[in-house]
Amino acid sequence: MKILMLGAGGVGGYFGGRLVQAGADVTFLVREGRAAQLRGGLRIESPNGDATIPVKVITADAPKAEFDVIILSCKAYGLTGALEAIAPFVREGVAILPLLNGFGHLKQIEARFPDAIVWGGIAGVAASLTEDGVVRQMLAFQTIGAGVRAGRSDGQATLESLVAALKRAGIDAAVSDNVERAMWEKWCFLATLAASTCLMRAPIGEILATDHGETLITGLFEECNRTASAEGWTPAPKPTQDYRDKLLERGSNFTASMMRDMESGHATEADHIIGDMIARARRHGLETPLLQVAYSRLQIHETRRRASGD
Repeated sequence: MKILMLGAGGVGGYFGGRLVQAGADVTFLVREGRAAQLRGGLRIESPNGDATIPVKVITADAPKAEFDVIILSCKAYGLTGALEAIAPFVREGVAILPLLNGFGHLKQIEARFPDAIVWGGIAGVAASLTEDGVVRQMLAFQTIGAGVRAGRSDGQATLESLVAALKRAGIDAAVSDNVERAMWEKWCFLATLAASTCLMRAPIGEILATDHGETLITGLFEECNRTASAEGWTPAPKPTQDYRDKLLERGSNFTASMMRDMESGHATEADHIIGDMIARARRHGLETPLLQVAYSRLQIHETRRRASGD
């Protein structure tokens, strides 16, 4: 199986690098600057073991080649550009696995590539790309869930082969039998984590140490879960409780990557993660006052960032 990994940052670099280590045939599609960094190998620093891995790299001007699976590891705000970048490699029946948070990207990918197979997917890894090109994993967990979406069966065998390859690479990977619900469950968790940590500019533990921090976090989580239910994807009890436990862990240093992007002055996925959640709630007549406050804070960040020319 030939895999094209769009991006070699925290998510794509980590999972793609581990796949290569385990013998998978992976090619990274990256920009020129990242390609230059990868000439000496893809460097990973991780609680699961450091590595420098020789990898195959192509850029946008590469000759057309065929792949069985294309994995998207871009940020939501970079999705349009990412779809243009992979367009020369998309053929009828190729499988696309987007590892983006949220839900709205699925329609955008299908609209751009109606003849491709678009799976649902969720990724769990606390990793980022340093300025000198190192993929740095902060915590040991590394998970991927992927599945054929409701009412479809295309690409099931290929999906199972990909998940098997991920498992050989030491990734906690699984085929999901209800991937859309799993995506919503993670989205509710992530929107809560991002809204609370970006609004308070603090990790979960510090928020919970305040008089009303737990009320803030549980209120955000309830707004998100009500929206999921209204959209027809009521979160299941077990994953909901697991996510709730993470959000209410006393002393936790957990923050959203969106907060780290915010503090670095970078673009955020606020529109895709929080704005879209609010818009979906509004369509069902649901009130989301806490999400709206957090979104306003993030919109101020984006306005200032654009004004500064970053």
